[in-house]
Amino acid sequence: MIQENHIDSAIKELFGNLTFTQEPRGLYDPLRYMMEIGGKRIRPRLCLTAYALYKDAFCEEILSPAAAMEVFHSFTLIHDDIMDKADVRRGVPTVYRKWDENTAILSGDVMSIESYKLMAKAPAGVLPKALELFSKTAAEVCEGQQYDMDFEDMDFVPMADYLKMIGLKTAVLIACSAKMGAIIAGASDHEAELLYKYGYDLGIAFQIADDWLDTYGDPKVFGKAIGGDILNNKKSWLMTRAFEKASEETRAKLLEAMAMPIDTDQEKEAKIATVKAIYAELEVAEEAKQEIVRFHSQSLSHAVALDLQPEAYGLLENYAKKLIGRTK
Repeated sequence: MIQENHIDSAIKELFGNLTFTQEPRGLYDPLRYMMEIGGKRIRPRLCLTAYALYKDAFCEEILSPAAAMEVFHSFTLIHDDIMDKADVRRGVPTVYRKWDENTAILSGDVMSIESYKLMAKAPAGVLPKALELFSKTAAEVCEGQQYDMDFEDMDFVPMADYLKMIGLKTAVLIACSAKMGAIIAGASDHEAELLYKYGYDLGIAFQIADDWLDTYGDPKVFGKAIGGDILNNKKSWLMTRAFEKASEETRAKLLEAMAMPIDTDQEKEAKIATVKAIYAELEVAEEAKQEIVRFHSQSLSHAVALDLQPEAYGLLENYAKKLIGRTK
């Protein structure tokens, strides 16, 4: 088994050495920009963690596919920021703000292609299975984004639909990362599937935590402006649960709040404050934290089913703890 400090070192070295084509710079500079501004690297870290359960050292057969997870994720962020009209990502201007929308679209496209080039370096013996999983996941992420956009035209959505959306948009790529590490390491189909379920439930917990942080987090820690979901009328977990719990009178107040103008900073602050007051009245913030804990525990139940040695289980337990610790 590979120790956690070796995973840390591999992540640092992997993204310190990752390079893209130099020319044309207008196409590839945004890729370098996205990778250099960092991020938590949670997907490649999970890919390497799953691999570490079965192997004693890292090599190119896993490092490139692990990098593919982050490159693909970064591609989705470039395009998501355009669709969400987001100004800031990880504390710096988004790609489309720093350059323009056309550049961001095209650079995002080539970033997606770069992720497939990295995934193609998986061992020949598992390459068909790896590409099938990766391609299926890539399509599901796009499906999740479409549902998310569809929700923008709806007053409210059922919680089951919200969970399906974040399952596709967020959880499947985290789950894919875990399963990919297991597949490349030569784990059994049963073990790979348990790791997929571990990653999936953890991904749900992570997205609910992200929704909570968008309203209640520290912008310096969160890396982007607080209240963006409220300003964009996003159907976050908090908004979905609020509509689910609200009386007809409170629902009407929520709809009125969603229609509030946001042309000035004062109007933005007023809208955020109004929605947060309704959230406080309905106590949805604390419920969100309870759901984060529930899905976190559910995730670890799949890790327990792997019947690992205590040290190996500890790798998965520590990963899960660090991933959702931001809401504490």
